[in-house]
Amino acid sequence: MLYNVDGGHRAVIFDRFQGVKPDVIGEGTHFMIPWLHRPIIFDIRTRPRSVPSITGTKDLQTINITLRILYRPKAEILPKIFTNLGLDYEERVLPSITNEVLKSVVAQFDAIELITQRTLISQRVSELLTERAAQFGLLLDDISITHLSFGPEFTSAVELKQVAQQDAEKQRFLVEKAEQTRQANVIAAEGDARAADLIGKALGEAGDGLIELRRIEAAEDIASQLSKSRNIVYLPHGPQMLLNISASGQ
Repeated sequence: MLYNVDGGHRAVIFDRFQGVKPDVIGEGTHFMIPWLHRPIIFDIRTRPRSVPSITGTKDLQTINITLRILYRPKAEILPKIFTNLGLDYEERVLPSITNEVLKSVVAQFDAIELITQRTLISQRVSELLTERAAQFGLLLDDISITHLSFGPEFTSAVELKQVAQQDAEKQRFLVEKAEQTRQANVIAAEGDARAADLIGKALGEAGDGLIELRRIEAAEDIASQLSKSRNIVYLPHGPQMLLNISASGQ
């Protein structure tokens, strides 16, 4: 009787008298003796599998983590794999060793380090898991962390920390703004004091002459402004002009 082994597959022959034969049958069409022989077909192509796990961190936080594993069996030891594990070898092996490795690695890190050092953690998990899978005849072509979430306690703690940091930044801004305002007021006060001091010195040196000069300049400016108004027909003359204008304005 003939049977086929498709591409990407291998066959192991079970003999009713001898058990599983040590030979691995390659692709193609092959002959077997009915009733006596039974071919067991294995898919040796790389396949994906996601393995979820719940474990604890160094600081006793609970996390949910999922690994995506690309795996395939070692073709040359398929008879041993079938004898020890059966056709569903990946179901028997991968969840168990993945949880084992994740627990041992994650327990070495604090929760926040799982975020800041994710690459390092992924590398350690990959190394240990590859070594562990090889003991069962499995080759792991790629391992990656596809999901990582924390328990509600840690999530709440992170949110509270972020709010506290934002409040601290706001208070720091208000303090800096108040300090800048205070410095501006000091500078303005110093400027006013300096101006008053200069005016006092000028009055002391020039006496009534400086006052008279400022009065004349003010009168000229007022006269210029009033000349532009159609309602003004008379401009008083003499040193009392500023007083007159002030009185009329009242």
